[in-house]
Amino acid sequence: MQNSLSKEGTVVEFSSKSTNELRGGASIPNDLISHSRPVMPEALQSAQVKPLNASAVHVIKKDGTKELFDSQKIINAVTKSAARALVKFTDEDLKNICDFVNNNIIRMNKQEVSIADMHNLVESALEHLYPQVASSYRNYRNYKQDFVHMLDKVYQESQRIMYIGDKENSNADSTLVSTKRSLIFNELNKELYKKFFLNVDELQAIRDGYIYIHDMSARRDTMNCCLFDVASVLKGGFEMGNLWYNEPKSLDVAFDVIGDIVMAAASQQYGGFTVPEVDKILAPYAEKTFQRQNEKYLCLGLDFEKAREAAVEDVRKDFEQGFQGWEYKFNTVASSRGDYPFITVTAGLGTEPYEKMATIAMLKIRMNGQGKKENKKPVLFPKIVFLYDENLHGEGKINHDVFEAGIECSKKAMYPDWLSLSGEGYVASMYKKYGRVVSPMGCRAFLSPWFERGGMEPADENDKPIFVGRFNIGAISLHLPMIYAKAKKESRDFYEVLDYYMGLIRQLHIRTYEYLGEMKASVNPLAYCEGGFLGGHLGIHDKIKPLLKSATASFGITALNELQELYNGKSLVEDGQFAIEVMEYINKKVAEFKKEDGNLYALYGTPAENLCGLQVEQFRKKYGIIPNVSDKPYVSNSFHCHVSEKITPIEKQNCEKRFWDLMNGGKIQYVKYPLNYNTEAVKTLVLRAMDMGFYEGVNLSLSYCDDCGHQELNMDVCPKCGSRNLTKIDRMNGYLSYSRVKGDSRLADHKMEEIKDRVSM
Repeated sequence: MQNSLSKEGTVVEFSSKSTNELRGGASIPNDLISHSRPVMPEALQSAQVKPLNASAVHVIKKDGTKELFDSQKIINAVTKSAARALVKFTDEDLKNICDFVNNNIIRMNKQEVSIADMHNLVESALEHLYPQVASSYRNYRNYKQDFVHMLDKVYQESQRIMYIGDKENSNADSTLVSTKRSLIFNELNKELYKKFFLNVDELQAIRDGYIYIHDMSARRDTMNCCLFDVASVLKGGFEMGNLWYNEPKSLDVAFDVIGDIVMAAASQQYGGFTVPEVDKILAPYAEKTFQRQNEKYLCLGLDFEKAREAAVEDVRKDFEQGFQGWEYKFNTVASSRGDYPFITVTAGLGTEPYEKMATIAMLKIRMNGQGKKENKKPVLFPKIVFLYDENLHGEGKINHDVFEAGIECSKKAMYPDWLSLSGEGYVASMYKKYGRVVSPMGCRAFLSPWFERGGMEPADENDKPIFVGRFNIGAISLHLPMIYAKAKKESRDFYEVLDYYMGLIRQLHIRTYEYLGEMKASVNPLAYCEGGFLGGHLGIHDKIKPLLKSATASFGITALNELQELYNGKSLVEDGQFAIEVMEYINKKVAEFKKEDGNLYALYGTPAENLCGLQVEQFRKKYGIIPNVSDKPYVSNSFHCHVSEKITPIEKQNCEKRFWDLMNGGKIQYVKYPLNYNTEAVKTLVLRAMDMGFYEGVNLSLSYCDDCGHQELNMDVCPKCGSRNLTKIDRMNGYLSYSRVKGDSRLADHKMEEIKDRVSM
């Protein structure tokens, strides 16, 4: 008997006899020797054939070299083909295929067999046994021809990137050599993902536009957004880049080390990288600096009060210099991915003196901006999220001064965004019941609960959810108007078609969990080995699969407004009931998938950047131009009202509130403030949003003249010096971006059209 390992690692046995037995045994009919007519093992048995030892046969490869026949290669090839066809072979299946090929090799009675004949034998075995997999195998056989087309496409894209640039990601400056290289590699990686990870149905769905797989260039090798546990990495010291870092003993060193950690770890993932409650992380190091400085001043002869005042002032300066250093680093040093990592920090709950000092200093630095004197402007990173608790930040409460500093900063720099912990809804409920903060991962993604002892469900009434140190493995979005149009065109039930595409996303997520689980901890040591992620104390050679249990996977939705328009010709402002019905249905299905698969699925209101234009093109190609659906060069983001709606900020908040609790995996609400830097207007709407339980963004269109330094809201020509050399900051989706840099735009044309049409957001 000849043995081979199956995909599962078990031994598969298949029959083979010695060469001498056949030569001295029964004769073989000529029609059974033909290469073009492989026969099943049963037919061989009925002909009473004594087989050769197939392992003694040499296979002549395409380059003319020879190697001994190895049935394990058959197992590998057919297993991959089966996976692409959503078929999983059993050990018995693999045995049947190997028996078929082996016995037909024996029938050929040759010492050498060409690789082409080998392919024909395998394909014939699959045709007899598993026709669906045979088709997948044939497609795989044609990979060389496919690769020519694929590489030609990559080459064309590389030429465009090299000489024209790329505006798919506003955080990537495609004028830089390093970014160009990364973008070109991303094109190749995306094509490899489509070629080897997706089956035919999934490819068809993304090419037509019914679903959109986000970040295909990165999904093959890493995870998405996260809440990185910086405090855990720092505590007691850690290793990075084969060097040991001691835990910082002062605030200034803590800023430097945290900056290094963030840049190193964020480069090993894609999506948002959040450092939650940064004020509480920094406070212990501020205390160390105070103690050191206070002792120094006492030794110099200062009295107790003056020594204390001087030491506190040193801490304050270190906070301001540290946050300024972060702004320099995070906005000028591109990651190894070629972009500026989407870094977010949350703060505002700390009530101790150095915790409050940290938040106020961070807001002061952001509000004052960076740049030459008289020509300063706010930076984009890190994104700042203010954690609002009415019991701490309300009038007369202990952190009301921190709240006032946040409002002043928002009206000047748009950040911080505001997250309600004392209003209504999921995020606030986690805080009020358990005292745990669900910080956003980047622009809008939120984690589902994962309990310390019970996992998906609490083990008992004392079990608590944990959020810090967890992450998402990727988002795939449903293009709802496309799916609705398909159902109507084919006279099918909309929910039946929706179920099909949700099923595709479900299977993609399942395979992504499985694939990423095979990665080694060495791919991101700070996360998987040094405690950055929950359970992240693995050895570098350990697989990360155990850490994926608490990771979420997102079902996204786009263009809810256009779905409602397609349904009855009314916008979300005018109606919205069908859109609510659809979202309730999707929530119900996602909950069922979550329970059945044991995976933390979440529903996500997709922030479409470049996608908002691509989806219009895809819709038009299939279903033409339909008024208020595909007649503009962009679609609406997630559940937001159309940007051109002539409604007040309060009306927009009320309208979007209906969908708020239907997208707990990712959401943000924002309104456009038409008043120039009006403190009371900003404060009123922020407080209203906090009562409603929102994650709220302040939206102004900030403009800065790079020649004379003049600044005002939404100017295209400087009224002071006449220059068009402007920098403009607009809210891209849930995050800020440069819509103009020195007169040029980093945003795609369709997104610029959307910004131009904005009235209500």
